[in-house]
Amino acid sequence: MKSRRTHKVPSAISGWAAGVCICVCTSVCRTGSGKVVAYEEGTVKLKRLVSDTLRFAYFYPCRRIYCGRGRQCVLMAETGRAECVCQEKCRASFVPVCGSDGRFYENHCEVYRTACLERRRIYVVHSKECFFKVNACTMSEYNKLKSMLLDMQPKVLKTGEQNQQRDMEEKRALVDTMFKYLDVNEDSRLISMKEHLEDSLLQCTMQDLLRYDDYNNDGHLSLHEFYTAFQVVQLTLAEDQRISVSTVTVGLSAVLTCAIQGTLRPPIIWKRNGIILNFLDLEDINDFGDDGSLYITKVTTIHMGNYSCHAYGYEDLYQTHVLQVNVPPVILVYPETQAQEPGVSASLHCHADGIPNPKLLWLKNGIDLQPRSSKQLSLIANGSELFIGSVRYEDTGAYTCIAKNEVGVDEDISSLFVEDSAKKTPVLLLCLPGLSVGNMFYVFSEEGITVLQPGECEIRRHMKWTERIVATYEEMCPKGEGVSPQRCMWSSAVNIRDKYIYVAQPLLSRLLIVDIQAQKVVQAVATDPFPVKMLYDKSHDQVWVLTWGDMDRTHPTLQVILQASVGEVHRAVRTTFQRVNDFFIPPTNLIITHVRFAFVFLKNEPAVHKIDLETFHRVKTISLKNYSCVPVSMAYTHLSGFYFIQCQSEGHLQAPPQLLVDSVTDTVIGPNLNITGQPFVSPDGRYIVTPDQRSSKLIVQTVSFQGDLGLNQEMDEPIAVSDLVFQPSFTESNQHVVVATSGSGTDLLFADLSSGHTEVLRSLKEPLTAQAWPWGGPNRVVVSSGLFGQYLVTPSAESLFVLNGKQRTPHCEVSDIKRGNTIVWVGEV
Repeated sequence: MKSRRTHKVPSAISGWAAGVCICVCTSVCRTGSGKVVAYEEGTVKLKRLVSDTLRFAYFYPCRRIYCGRGRQCVLMAETGRAECVCQEKCRASFVPVCGSDGRFYENHCEVYRTACLERRRIYVVHSKECFFKVNACTMSEYNKLKSMLLDMQPKVLKTGEQNQQRDMEEKRALVDTMFKYLDVNEDSRLISMKEHLEDSLLQCTMQDLLRYDDYNNDGHLSLHEFYTAFQVVQLTLAEDQRISVSTVTVGLSAVLTCAIQGTLRPPIIWKRNGIILNFLDLEDINDFGDDGSLYITKVTTIHMGNYSCHAYGYEDLYQTHVLQVNVPPVILVYPETQAQEPGVSASLHCHADGIPNPKLLWLKNGIDLQPRSSKQLSLIANGSELFIGSVRYEDTGAYTCIAKNEVGVDEDISSLFVEDSAKKTPVLLLCLPGLSVGNMFYVFSEEGITVLQPGECEIRRHMKWTERIVATYEEMCPKGEGVSPQRCMWSSAVNIRDKYIYVAQPLLSRLLIVDIQAQKVVQAVATDPFPVKMLYDKSHDQVWVLTWGDMDRTHPTLQVILQASVGEVHRAVRTTFQRVNDFFIPPTNLIITHVRFAFVFLKNEPAVHKIDLETFHRVKTISLKNYSCVPVSMAYTHLSGFYFIQCQSEGHLQAPPQLLVDSVTDTVIGPNLNITGQPFVSPDGRYIVTPDQRSSKLIVQTVSFQGDLGLNQEMDEPIAVSDLVFQPSFTESNQHVVVATSGSGTDLLFADLSSGHTEVLRSLKEPLTAQAWPWGGPNRVVVSSGLFGQYLVTPSAESLFVLNGKQRTPHCEVSDIKRGNTIVWVGEV
């Protein structure tokens, strides 16, 4: 076995190259005998390596000198020799340690560097007590330092007004001034700041600014980091983003994102109609997200309108979001089926609601109609009516009305049969106008109940006061005590799905139920004394009844009849509400088919109480005390969800203006301009009409599809309005005409809401006096014949007038109907 040979390494590099030598020798020794070539090659490589190492050490002398911690090797220019000196600076890092000198250091390097500079031994103390003892610059002390620095800056003269945004602008100016002062070399970066403030002023020093607020640990404080240290808020909003418009389809969700950006941006505050949303427990607006976005789940038409966002405390910089809610068309045709003889005219009607307004077109048996090329056919009111001048046999067919807008389409069919009367089948006979019990006015007067067909001014049925109630066989209007003549006394009536009519008899403390198909009174329902007002809640099939207790209204109650359209024995259920002055249930329409809440007013109380229609429980009380408003009546539009509240006038004082309540937040927005009086809202929610009590003129407001409520016009023709009803326009689709009666004269007003044009019918005879109608409500009602009807009815003291709303003329007068101020329309649609 050969002996192991090694190569001696010079002492100057023995430590550095030992590892290399060992590696080479080991590899050679392990080759075994006969490997002379490998050994010689290894020796040559080792010699070359040692030579390179000696050359490197000669030209870089600091490489062979170890100076220890806190020191560094420097080649002295005078002598050319390498010497150890104190370390100039440490690499920026914040790993706090305690030194044996009792001071707090940012890292280990700073400990040993300080020891070198002060020429004394300082070592790291590994004890947590040191941290609590030495770290005098707590966050509290650090904040004191920054406050003191701000106080040292020159201040502008304060106005005394507190404004967070103005205060922040002043603070930013102070911080800018301080930064420029500390930025000695004007490079927009602060490095060492010890010379600017004595350490003895506070437990903290200016150097702690670097320690606490140098977020990127680069050893400098930029102006941005300086702003952050002194909590200077910087907010921006791009000019083109100040107003944002969003369009959402009903039923979907919406996300509104606030475009306000900036350093240290405070939480985002959202408002609707000036009401802060963030702190309300809202059903559909309940999540504001990490980025301050507003989330609306299951958007409805009440959510349309303006929303604003701003950073908390900075109201002057805000973004406005305009939310438009689109609704697919909902269509209704009339009649569904009709039979006509050859040579007569026929009309097919189509009504569609939607947002935006739907466009209408007609098909016959699936093929487009071209009315312009036909003298036989004509479209009226933008397609709302298809008129056939003289029907022929070939006009028989299925006519489809199609409604379209940006978000949907809907259609329905109206069938027309043209056939000689002698050949008509029994099924077709039912389609002839006037043969059914629908499309009638039911008039409740002193003599009983009159069923009136308006087109022919024909009395189809008269139920005298002596007729018997089917269930009990008692008289419909039994004679009271004394020798006074027999008469019926009615106060209010409602139509229950064209199946029944409920009508109140206040002096008998009961309701009568009239079966429309049988045209008989089938049941009497006992109530609390003096039932005077009824409303039908179609969503829950309930009749709500207000009773007074007596003529002085000393014991008013609110009662409910459940399952009103079901043919069974009914009874009135008393609710828990006492001292009830009035109540309100929002109406339904083609778009809004379900209502959840009613509203109750209590005597002399400045509040409205929100009631759940399913449980009859009070959900919320909306106080009107700040506006000194005791509510008298309400109206509602589903566009933006505005409630309009009429306030009671105190004595001879002028009535206060209406109040606006936002149904999204159930909060009072404020007065509705300076408008006083009872508000009326059109069925589509687009018009609000208020008879002004001071000028006796109609004030018309509109609600846009963006939810903006605006003042439209004031009708020129004055009238002391008793009652008001809306009738669809016969010349323009999705428009309405207002028909208003006078409570003190013989005039009746027609007012076109789109154009403002008015016409007055005069000499309709005197109405009942207000004293002769003690049940509240109008002393001269006006009732229309439904969505597709052209007739209206209004009573005088001793007769009844039928009006042609299409021609705006009197149609006929029906005499010997006294005190017929309770009227119900029963239609087939």
